[in-house]
Amino acid sequence: MNILPSPHSSIQAAPHMAILGKRNTLTILRHAPPGYFLDGGSLGEILLPGRYTPTGAKVGGQISVFLYRDSEDRLVATTETPLAMVGEFAHLLVVAENPGIGAFLDWGLEKDLLLPRREYATGVHPGRRILVFVMLDERSHRIVATARLNRHLNLTPPPYAEGQPVKLIIESETPLGYKAIIESSHLGLLYRAELAAPLTIGQALTGYIRTIRPDGKIDLGLDPAGHRRLGPLSAQILTALEKAGGHLPIHDNSPPAQIRTALGMSKKAFKQAIGVLFRERRILIEPGGIRITKPGKK
Repeated sequence: MNILPSPHSSIQAAPHMAILGKRNTLTILRHAPPGYFLDGGSLGEILLPGRYTPTGAKVGGQISVFLYRDSEDRLVATTETPLAMVGEFAHLLVVAENPGIGAFLDWGLEKDLLLPRREYATGVHPGRRILVFVMLDERSHRIVATARLNRHLNLTPPPYAEGQPVKLIIESETPLGYKAIIESSHLGLLYRAELAAPLTIGQALTGYIRTIRPDGKIDLGLDPAGHRRLGPLSAQILTALEKAGGHLPIHDNSPPAQIRTALGMSKKAFKQAIGVLFRERRILIEPGGIRITKPGKK
């Protein structure tokens, strides 16, 4: 349930203007046959249709809603959450196309999201997915999508720290690897040599900041960087060995995909972790795999 308790017994004006294309916590002003009307501050009263009203809603209470415009350009609220809000990137399904207007995308709400014709970057085909940025259109003040992604990337110095976990969306493939959008903001690179398997455009995953170069370019990885990761990875390998009866048929010459499937880590991380375990005499590295040592065995 998305209802929040009212901080006061009486209805008060919204402390700030409601934001289109975002989730807002708004006060319920009154009830009418169509649903509940919410206090949108300077945007006026905003209708929350009855079909979206959760049990327990009442006048004077507060409710968390997403704001957008319906097919008649009216500002409305919903308790549903779209696949992407204004200011975010998403890989959305093209459900239809009108050559004179643009394409319509499924973003998880009853009304599809428009990708205007002028915002195309490559071919758009119904039934396929496309990576877009969700924004407010300056002309119509409606929420729309754009496939011209570069215009919406952050070019200011990145605020991330090396080793920091971040949310990624794969943006494109290059000879070196894959460009990924970091936290719906900056662009970074995942190097092909460090990946266990190919990635796909639009794929969402968690990555880590490897290096921030002096020119602002960001190198990424799919495993935590540095020595801090080796302890948890070594423990993970030992646990897998114990579950497998003391032996795993993978070693430092195994294919990256086999290592990723068996342990969920890159080959580089695996080799570093088993190197630590070998030096600590906790495993043996054999031609056919790795084996946990017995107590007292060197």
